[in-house]
Amino acid sequence: MSVEGPPPLLTIAMPVFNGGAALRVALASLLAQTFTDWELLLIDDGSTDAAIAGLGSDLDTRIRIIADGANRGLATRLNQAIEMARGRYFARMDHDDVAHPERLEQQVNYLEANPGTDLLGTKCLALSEDNRVLGEFPFHSTHASICARPWLGFYLAHPSWMGRTAWFRKHHYADPAPFRCEDQELLLRAHAESAYHCLDSVLMAYRLRDKVRLKTILRTRLALALVQLHYFGGRRDFVSLAAAIGATVLRMSKDIFLPASTGVRSEVAGSIGAEQSLWWHNWLSRVSQAAGPEAGR
Repeated sequence: MSVEGPPPLLTIAMPVFNGGAALRVALASLLAQTFTDWELLLIDDGSTDAAIAGLGSDLDTRIRIIADGANRGLATRLNQAIEMARGRYFARMDHDDVAHPERLEQQVNYLEANPGTDLLGTKCLALSEDNRVLGEFPFHSTHASICARPWLGFYLAHPSWMGRTAWFRKHHYADPAPFRCEDQELLLRAHAESAYHCLDSVLMAYRLRDKVRLKTILRTRLALALVQLHYFGGRRDFVSLAAAIGATVLRMSKDIFLPASTGVRSEVAGSIGAEQSLWWHNWLSRVSQAAGPEAGR
């Protein structure tokens, strides 16, 4: 992709570490978008597989591959993309997720019509590794509801984010980032001077791992607790700090003693309607076919 010519309205960042066959499906869902004025920064974070190399040399001209051979982590790569972005708006997406064909159009239209909104998410569907629809994630629409209980975290699914590039450049991701909660750190740090919103439409399918080690879950809980300790403690907000500590203890206790009731999967808000489930099944089949036979491996 050439960086010459007029800048696109939207920059999409997709850091990739060992994207495997799912990468092609994610890209197919972007190439099928109804909104077309975008560039994609496909950043190879030191992959050891051939997923990116296997994309070939005839990629869509809007896609730019950045590779330096190093493994620097998600937050560092997103900050890199923020600085490289040419668009007025900045979005991100994981390499194994799938976008609804109207995802970009609906989010761009909302941001254009609502200049006071800094960061916009969407409802998200949960997918298993073998493409089974698991349900929806919890949803809060307004900034007030998203930020109502900051000690519990913020329900604004990271892979669905789109915001103003200027906002991302003002706040950036913490680097080094807290373990697996760089999104929560940024949302907490910026929420008092920002405006968040979430669209009431399922525009992203977010893939969940079938198995996550208890050690990983506990380490993530502790990382978020340290972020909250720094934030609330630094502001002498001891009520929120106590609530955050209590929530962390409760969650970790459930992680250890009631493992079936905890983790990311426990946040999926039940099944979705048959019509919507069928639509997503058909859409996943379509983008998988567009991705080619490698996507089925």
